[in-house]
Amino acid sequence: MDTEKDLESLGEKLYDLIYPKHSDMTPKLTGMLLELPGSVIDQMLQDEALLTKALDRALAALQPDNSKLASETDDADSVSLDSLGEQLYDLIDLYNTGHTQKITGMLLEQKRESVRHLLSDPALLEERVKMALETLQDRRGQEETDMSDSFDKEDLEAMGERLFVLVQDMEPTNCADITGMLLEMDSRTLQQILCDRTMLEVAVHRAKNALDGAHALSQTQPETQ
Repeated sequence: MDTEKDLESLGEKLYDLIYPKHSDMTPKLTGMLLELPGSVIDQMLQDEALLTKALDRALAALQPDNSKLASETDDADSVSLDSLGEQLYDLIDLYNTGHTQKITGMLLEQKRESVRHLLSDPALLEERVKMALETLQDRRGQEETDMSDSFDKEDLEAMGERLFVLVQDMEPTNCADITGMLLEMDSRTLQQILCDRTMLEVAVHRAKNALDGAHALSQTQPETQ
């Protein structure tokens, strides 16, 4: 937070929300949650489900499994990594990228200290999320390009046949010409218009207008002697 007063205000609000649920551990739990970035604390104050989830994790961290004391160090490392991953996931999920799990996995490939730094630095986290999202989008674009390159002549012919039937239902007079024009689109767009009636209708309408315009232009041109 920017000032100690802001942090104190958040702490008071958290305390009031936590006390009815965990009166005996309210100070400890409040202190643990105040270690999170301010933006996340604000979110928890408005989202009871998110606050409950954070409290459950804080309680779990305070209640280690005594049955595994023999491997206490390994367990602590594992719990620590799991806890970091869960905290990171919740923060990344606030960005609504649609790729929370993948981005979390990518950022967890860093050293543990770097991950902790991300949890305490919202600006740095936002930058890393954007970079990871760009990487995912680049990969997706490459996959789509590869898919388009592998599109063979037989696929195009089959798509043309399906397209012709659909276009014929809309514009029987010019269905052959319009189908030919639509088949000049890239394969991904063709697949979309075959699955989306509205997109197909728009594409057919545009193609028909182009044909009508070309026909009108040819009618107005003077004949050459």
